[in-house]
Amino acid sequence: MLKIVAHAALVVLGGLAVLPADVVAQSVYRMVGPDGRVTFSDKPAPQSTSKPMDLRSGSSAPDNANLPYELRQAVSQFPVALYSTRNCGLCDAGRRLLQGRGVPFTEKTVSTAQDLEALQKLGGGNSLPFLTIGQQHIQGYSEFEWQQYLSAAGYPEQSKLPANYRRVAASPLVEPIQPAEKKPQETPTPEPENKPAELPAAIANPAGIQF
Repeated sequence: MLKIVAHAALVVLGGLAVLPADVVAQSVYRMVGPDGRVTFSDKPAPQSTSKPMDLRSGSSAPDNANLPYELRQAVSQFPVALYSTRNCGLCDAGRRLLQGRGVPFTEKTVSTAQDLEALQKLGGGNSLPFLTIGQQHIQGYSEFEWQQYLSAAGYPEQSKLPANYRRVAASPLVEPIQPAEKKPQETPTPEPENKPAELPAAIANPAGIQF
């Protein structure tokens, strides 16, 4: 599959050499389909409206403003998200691969039933680690497969992250719901007892009866 894709890329790029100069000057965009196949077009890939890493409120996306142009382009078209859990050796291996290659990525942890339900809706099933590169979903860890998809998405082979780049800490896939604060319970004011009014002795016992 890799040889076929590479051959197609060479044919497209080779055909550009015989085109007029004004056509060659046009931008050529590389896109990765759902099956992982790389294609080239003079139009940018449509931006997806679904963001699998934004299932919780707020955004934990890294700041990519100071990244080199090549890396910034890859991040904008094919953002990378890692879904991991505790005590997972393969998750650790996948994280080291991304860090060693200098790939900016967000990491979501799966540790609760709500996290697992959200992961299943995303398409990750119960298998971790789970990696998304744009709309490409990769279940489980395979160094060769991950490297292959990262290269197809345009990520540099070697880290080009600036020295001052700071990674975003991992966060839960589903933000825990904070319990509502209980208001201090007010002590109810005792109601006055409805006792019958005591009549004067003379009225209560007009006959003056003694017991």
